Amino acid sequence: MPLPIHIPGKDLFDEKNGKFITVKETNILLEHSLISISNWESKWHKPYLSSDKKTTEEFLSYLQCMCLTKNVDPNVFYALSAEDVKKIADYITNPMTATTFKNRDQKKSREIITSELIYFWMTSFNIPFDPCEKWHINRLLTLIEVASIKNQPAKKMGKREAARERAALNASRRAKYNTRG
Repeated sequence: MPLPIHIPGKDLFDEKNGKFITVKETNILLEHSLISISNWESKWHKPYLSSDKKTTEEFLSYLQCMCLTKNVDPNVFYALSAEDVKKIADYITNPMTATTFKNRDQKKSREIITSELIYFWMTSFNIPFDPCEKWHINRLLTLIEVASIKNQPAKKMGKREAARERAALNASRRAKYNTRG
């Protein structure tokens, strides 16, 4: 689900060139998706989903990659209010799903996650690119994690658990056939 943002018209001062820039009133739609991340990584040649802090230039570039609205003046992104930036940050961190994980092993992987790795995971789990690459990235990553969990082999039972299961099965059979063992 894209995020709509309304940017009122305003005048900005370009310190680099020493002149004023007029930004027209604009409505944009932003989408935090695999496509957006892939486009950003193509430009910056580094993983977007890393814990590294983004520079202002990188952040504004990502907003341009997220933008679904065509032919938007790049200066519009400099006219975003603090409230708009917070709304965008909240949108980016929103899980976009009701799925939660209990007893999640929080072992941090040292694997660098790039858009190509996510596309590989999608291929491995037969997740279709269209429409899933347009989903909110957090929802897509949750689907990939669910697929990973569901595709793992069943864990072996411990000796005590297996003994309890056999005892319960034997007790139910004795009751069913009215025998003593």
